[in-house]
Amino acid sequence: MAATTERSERLLTTSVLVIGTGGAGLRASIELAQRGIEVLAVGKRRKHDAHTTLAAGGINAALSTMDPEDSWQQHAADTLRESYFLAVPEIVETVAQNAAQGVQDLVDWGMPFAREADGRISQRFFGAHKYRRTCYSGDYTGLEIQRTLMRRAEEVGVPIIDTIYITRILVADGTVFGAYGFDVVTGQPVRIHADAVILAAGGHTRIWRYTSSRRDENTGDSFRLAALAGAKLRDAELVQFHPSGLLEPEDAAGTLVSEAARGEGGVLKNALGERFMARYDEERMELSTRDRVALANYTEIAEGRGTENGGLYLDLTHLPRETILEKLPRVYRNLIDLQMVDVTEQPIEIAPTAHYSMGGVWVRPDDHGTGVDGLYAIGEASSGLHGANRLGGNSLIELLVYGRITGADAARYVQERTDVHRDPAVIAEARAEIDGFLGGSGLEVPRRLQRELRNVMSEHAGVVRTEEGLKEGLEKLTVLEARATQVTAHPDIAGFDDLAHAFDLLGSLLAARATLECALERRETRGCHNRADFPEQDPELRGNMVWTPTEGVVFEALPDAPESFAALAHEGIGDAVVGKLVE
Repeated sequence: MAATTERSERLLTTSVLVIGTGGAGLRASIELAQRGIEVLAVGKRRKHDAHTTLAAGGINAALSTMDPEDSWQQHAADTLRESYFLAVPEIVETVAQNAAQGVQDLVDWGMPFAREADGRISQRFFGAHKYRRTCYSGDYTGLEIQRTLMRRAEEVGVPIIDTIYITRILVADGTVFGAYGFDVVTGQPVRIHADAVILAAGGHTRIWRYTSSRRDENTGDSFRLAALAGAKLRDAELVQFHPSGLLEPEDAAGTLVSEAARGEGGVLKNALGERFMARYDEERMELSTRDRVALANYTEIAEGRGTENGGLYLDLTHLPRETILEKLPRVYRNLIDLQMVDVTEQPIEIAPTAHYSMGGVWVRPDDHGTGVDGLYAIGEASSGLHGANRLGGNSLIELLVYGRITGADAARYVQERTDVHRDPAVIAEARAEIDGFLGGSGLEVPRRLQRELRNVMSEHAGVVRTEEGLKEGLEKLTVLEARATQVTAHPDIAGFDDLAHAFDLLGSLLAARATLECALERRETRGCHNRADFPEQDPELRGNMVWTPTEGVVFEALPDAPESFAALAHEGIGDAVVGKLVE
């Protein structure tokens, strides 16, 4: 295979480059196009099949269509409280205040929300919300949002190339001037000149064995791109484990069974047939918060009451068949497609699965700038909204709110930018990195190392962590990092997937190191972060772990919440679960 320097390099030029074609990237691109700014959106997987399409449950906004008492202040309070007070208050305030506009944008662009008989948008309870504020479209809300944004992007003329893998963000003198990558089909190197870059390429949950992310998404490439460009990462250790991921088939391990299944009456049982949630939350049972249910599931398995495959059972068989087909069509269809299991007749074997990166790239609250001039991060690639436990339904509204705000700020930034310095040495370094994989003689295979890394993270940085386990994980990671220097990519007639896997591996290794090092420093149990050796919450650690490859971990204290919702956040909402769903 010829090195990339022997093949023609494709040069693209745009005012703003958006990396990622899911909900966050599309919303930012739409905002830029509507403001007359030249924008290009690129992604490494088919644009109609972004990770956003997997979000089942709903999108939050205090519209008060069902409960007039609801308000943006209560939404902010619920978000901050469920973050275990690790969310950035100003980011929480921004999302809650702008959520209604985000939903209205979707309505204006034809989003088919479920509605009441009188035409009002339906809103339902999700766990830890005081009022009904989650808008939805069956259990396909994310898919419908992606379709709506794709239609709007086409209407406003957003160019999208969904075969480009970005390997480096190009930075000179602390300022962005573009990005570098390759076409995953042809292998052609691609250099993109841009005055600003918006990073919207997801999180890092694929670095665990069981994950709701698919093979080629959320591998940590956002973390690596940002860190190598000079940005910081925040809260890499705060990863939400969903209580119910499938164990089989192997290539779909971790695929979610929506928590709406428990919301509609599904019960959890161990291998002994016991309904066990009373041991962990007697009042809320299966409708407890996600972090508690995931910990309960983990504990049942760890204490030997799991199945032979290391799982538990989610049982829907007592529910009317009509209820399942009407309220849980995606759950029913997925189990038929993946396992030929009819959930109206058989229980579902599940286990906790890595689901959402609540940490990500450090960003400013006002515009989601990263501190690197001209570089922004949004969506799951960013951090600050979710803290140590994400409130169900908040991830989708975050995409809409900050997609619009960041798109608007990037538009202002490029209109005011007058000078661009492009450093040939930086471009040459990015080009050489690709050449090194294609022309190498090492015998390591990227997919094999990825699997070993996922095993390390599952064993040493899963639902429950200890200092001893985290240090052992770091030792194993160091060995994998050394072996990764011997990786060679072997493209074939089908394309350059192997080269993509090599860069996925680099992103995963960096994300794993950030996660392990931050988890080691957070010596407490808070939300999703369970330290068996530090079982109590430490008030001195109410803040964020900020990480860079050169400095390691630095603790950053958080400001107090504003008076507008601070008291509400400390009030709590009680443990009543009547009519509430969780997602």
